Amino acid sequence: MTSPKDPSRVAAGLKATIHNPNVSSEAKERAEQKLGEMGETQPTTGSTRRMSTSSDHDNRVLGGYKATLTSERTSEQAKAHAREVLEAAGYHVEREAGVSETEHQSRVIAGYKAALHNPRVSAEAKEHAKQYLKEHKAL
Repeated sequence: MTSPKDPSRVAAGLKATIHNPNVSSEAKERAEQKLGEMGETQPTTGSTRRMSTSSDHDNRVLGGYKATLTSERTSEQAKAHAREVLEAAGYHVEREAGVSETEHQSRVIAGYKAALHNPRVSAEAKEHAKQYLKEHKAL
């Protein structure tokens, strides 16, 4: 006996089908049709506009803005823009009250060290973490 399918997961699978470059145009059209029948809206496969609903993509973009705030090479104007974008997305960008610069830096270093041991972190990200830790004499 199988449990009923969760409609939100079915819709997510159909949306993934539409954006998968390895899927035929016929399968993409069928997926669009099924989404329409479910009451979901999706741009047509011929559209060049990319959906911005991917949480992975959004997280990477926001992570880039977070990195902008901490980079010594970034202008104040770019940092101000990054703050605006992050605050609009609901992120609190200022340090918590009572957290000293030393404690904050310790947390950042701990995060980079954790990244080195996390199997889900890419090789490029691990290399960046190693570089950051070497620059801050923490490796």
